[in-house]
Amino acid sequence: MADGRAARAAVPTDMSRLARRGILDLPPYVPGKPVEEVQRELGLTDVIKMASNESPMGPSPRALAAIGAALGGIHIYPEGPASELRRALAARYGVDPDMVLVSNGGDNVITLICLALLNDGEEAVTGWPTFSAYEHCTRVAGGRPVRVPLRNHAFDLEAMAAAVGPRTKLVFICNPNNPTGTFKTRSEIEAFLDRLPPHVVTMVDEAYGEYADDPGYPQAVDYVRRGRNVVVLRTFSKIYGLAGLRVGYALAPRWLIALMERPREPFPVNRLAQAGALAALEDADHVARSLEVNARGKEFFYRELAARGIACLPTQANFILIDVGRDSRPVYQAMLRQGVIVRPGGIWGLDTWLRVTIGREEDNRRCLAALDRALS
Repeated sequence: MADGRAARAAVPTDMSRLARRGILDLPPYVPGKPVEEVQRELGLTDVIKMASNESPMGPSPRALAAIGAALGGIHIYPEGPASELRRALAARYGVDPDMVLVSNGGDNVITLICLALLNDGEEAVTGWPTFSAYEHCTRVAGGRPVRVPLRNHAFDLEAMAAAVGPRTKLVFICNPNNPTGTFKTRSEIEAFLDRLPPHVVTMVDEAYGEYADDPGYPQAVDYVRRGRNVVVLRTFSKIYGLAGLRVGYALAPRWLIALMERPREPFPVNRLAQAGALAALEDADHVARSLEVNARGKEFFYRELAARGIACLPTQANFILIDVGRDSRPVYQAMLRQGVIVRPGGIWGLDTWLRVTIGREEDNRRCLAALDRALS
């Protein structure tokens, strides 16, 4: 993540006075390094990306067929509310369609809830380290992010409840958490929600929820069905392999969905993305294969890292956080020169850690071999 100085340097001094107040202090989001960029910079042809938690299985064949069938209609604007997809999601989760909002990726759901709820100076509480978009979108809306350090690499819900004050409007819980892969149980989240005052809305980000296999992992849509002030964020970018199409969605009480629809763009999800997401939702076989590959990959990393004496965190997601025991940046660079892209932990203050996406068996083995060479 770049800092505010880098953002400010990109704007000519005589033009910076035109910027909205506070905008130059917003660090721009820096994604995982793209394959094409590594190929250009290092002159490599064989590069694998294990940095951004994309599905190694790719999109479902049904989604590809649906996208192909929809190509002839791209001269027509998409349906703004994505009604067919909303109905399918509502049926999947046992809620009414007006309790579903489809957006341009999960990031856009975060933007919409911040714009819908936060006034200048009002607070949004979250853990740290976690997904940086919570703080970024809070600041864009004029709010003030409040960080609460993780405890044992997981959200400290007791400390977060204590941080909620009269100006708190929002709480963000990433479950499982990115970048640690840890999670909070059903009983822990329910106890936390019970402590919140009625003016606070909680967003539970379940972008990686489909991968969670621990029996104690909660389905936050249960709280929505009970009328709690909870917004659930889910996405088609991870288990469904549609990251390039940008389709996310929210499940929430009707009044919250109605508020979030106010700042929403007229046509946030394109026609091809709607068709692909609808087909992917029904491809249970593809999801099952993706889960199987991920489960085998987790066990591979657990076993091989333990044999090398390298620490890692147990994960409920499709990535694993690995402690290399030294500054991870040179290790990351050494792996990059071998054509393996991972994510150094310094952007989260995890200076000795690498976050690695779990891939297919051949990619996992190549990644581990690159790590061995980088550490030696």
